[in-house]
Amino acid sequence: MDKLRRKELLEEYKQIKTYMGVVKITNVKNGKIFLAAFPNLKNIWTRIEGQLNMGRHTNSKLQKDWNEYGADAFIFEILEEKKTDDMIDVAFEAKLLLKNWLIKLQPFDECGYNKRPDNIE
Repeated sequence: MDKLRRKELLEEYKQIKTYMGVVKITNVKNGKIFLAAFPNLKNIWTRIEGQLNMGRHTNSKLQKDWNEYGADAFIFEILEEKKTDDMIDVAFEAKLLLKNWLIKLQPFDECGYNKRPDNIE
């Protein structure tokens, strides 16, 4: 690849808009939900589904139910997304979004798969 083409491709890549945000996975069999925030939402469901299919998701309760009920028992949706163009700390901003959704939806104990953070009543 010549230098000019490489430079063009790099510029195209820089122009791609990225979005951070919060996702929700709902178990339609028992109504439990799982919330997570990501600094980049591109292909995130593919990544999460891959982890679950391989038995390697970090949330053991969600993984257990995925194994028990199967992929068809779960619905994935993006609750909120924001452009990351002008953000300095995207990971921090994603955590703030997640906190708001945790407060709003309370996906803890019998209602969900998330662990209740200490700073949420």
